[in-house]
Amino acid sequence: MYIYPDNLKSKAVLWLWQLRDIGIIGVGLLLSVFALTQLKLLPPIVITALYAFLTIRFDDTSILDFIKYACAFFITKQQTFEWGYGKQ
Repeated sequence: MYIYPDNLKSKAVLWLWQLRDIGIIGVGLLLSVFALTQLKLLPPIVITALYAFLTIRFDDTSILDFIKYACAFFITKQQTFEWGYGKQ
């Protein structure tokens, strides 16, 4: 008996990527290998590898999402701190 996780509400995942990302990575690898062998271009395979790395998912959060959250916390969003005497 096969039980699908989260009552059929979670996205389909294969290894560490969503299936949509696996398809994009596969097509990117095919085009990258063609560009590398026929045109001697290295940047397409580097871009494909970078995309594959950034779309790795752990607990429904990709590495790209984590980087966005970290940049927002440390750089782009203002942090507010309130100091004062509180009631104890």
